[in-house]
Amino acid sequence: MANRFILNETSYFGAGARETLADEVKARGFKKLLFVTDKTLLDCGVAGKVTEVLDKAGIPYEIYSDIKANPTVKNVQDGVEVFKNSGADAIVAVGGGSVMDTAKGIGIIVANPEYADVVSLEGVAPTKNKSVPVIALPTTSGTAAEVTINYVITDEVNKKKMVCVDPHDIPVVAIVDSDLMMGMPKGLCASTGMDALTHAIEGYITAGAWEMSDMVELRAIELIHQSLYDSVNGDPKARETMALAQYVAGMGFSNVGLGIVHSMAHPLGAFYDTPHGVANALLLPYVLEYNAESPAKPKFRAIAKAMGVNHTEEMNDDECVAAAIDAVRKLSVSIDIPQKLSEIGVKEEDLEALSVAAFNDVCTGGNPRPTSPEEILEIYKKAY
Repeated sequence: MANRFILNETSYFGAGARETLADEVKARGFKKLLFVTDKTLLDCGVAGKVTEVLDKAGIPYEIYSDIKANPTVKNVQDGVEVFKNSGADAIVAVGGGSVMDTAKGIGIIVANPEYADVVSLEGVAPTKNKSVPVIALPTTSGTAAEVTINYVITDEVNKKKMVCVDPHDIPVVAIVDSDLMMGMPKGLCASTGMDALTHAIEGYITAGAWEMSDMVELRAIELIHQSLYDSVNGDPKARETMALAQYVAGMGFSNVGLGIVHSMAHPLGAFYDTPHGVANALLLPYVLEYNAESPAKPKFRAIAKAMGVNHTEEMNDDECVAAAIDAVRKLSVSIDIPQKLSEIGVKEEDLEALSVAAFNDVCTGGNPRPTSPEEILEIYKKAY
C-alpha cells in the first residue's frame, strides 16, 4: 500500500505575506481574477488589504461576495456564472473556510461542467480536470482549506452538508498572512482555533494515520496548545503562530482523513446553521472518550504531552486518556466554547436524525473505532 501526501505548489507564511500575491499572479500569467470573499470582509476592510495589492500592481479582478457562513449549492452555482461572465482565468479566495470552499467548488465546476448540479461532487468525485487555479488567503485560523483537498457545501434541499474530496481542488498557492486574521472577534478566533485542534487530534488518531501525518499533527497540537488562548485574547504573535498551526494540521488531515467529530458536526451545520468550529469544539471531548476504546488508545499519551500535561511517562494508558481529554476540555472552557448541545439550540427530538446523518457522513470511515447510528446517538445524548 502506498501512502499519498498532496500539498500546495507554493505557500507563503508570515505577517504581510499578501504582498507576494501580485508576483504570483504575474508569474503564472493570469490576466484577470475572480476575487471571492464575503460581504463582512468587504465591509470591515480585510478584503481591501488584498485588493490594494492587486490595485497597485494593475491586476484586474471582479468581486463575488454572495456567500453564506455555511455555503450552499446556490452560492457555488451563482459563483460559476459570475466566473464565466467575468472573463477571469483564475480565482483569488480571501476568507474563512466558507469562502475558500465556495471558491473550490466554483473552480472545479468551471473545469468540469458535468458536475454543475454540485450535489454530484459529494464524496470522492471522479473529476477529470484540475480546478481553475485558486490562490487562497485565509482570514481565520482554523479550517486550513487553503492546503486541503476537501471542501464542504450545504445541500439546503436535503438539509445535508456534503463533504467533497478531490485532489483536483487544492489551491495552487496558499498565502497565510496573519495580518488578515487580526480582525477576528474573540468568538470566531476561539471556534476556528478549536476547529484546528480537532483537525490535528482527529488526523493523529484516524485509521489512515501514518508516520508523516503523525509528525505534523503532533506539532500542530503543540502549537495550538501554546498559542490559542493568547490568540483569542488578541496577541499578534500568538495569532501568527495559530495561522501556521492550523495550516500544519491541514497538511496532515487532508491526506489521512478525520473521524466522527466531523461526522457529527456536519449535520449540526446543516440542521441549525451551527458554526462548524463550535460544533467540533463542543463534540471533541465526548468523541475522544468514545475513541479511547480503540487501537488509537496508546496515542493519547502523546496527545496529553502535546497538550502540556506533565509526567505522562509515569502514567498508565487510562490515566493518559483522562489527562488528554481533561486538557482539551480545559482549553475549550478557557476560551468560552459551549459545552452542551442544549446551549446552542439543538433539539432533543432531532438527535436520532442527526445520528443517521452523521453515520452516513464521509468522515465516519476514518474513525479509529467502528461505529453505528445507535452508538453515535449515545454520544449526542451525552453531549446534549
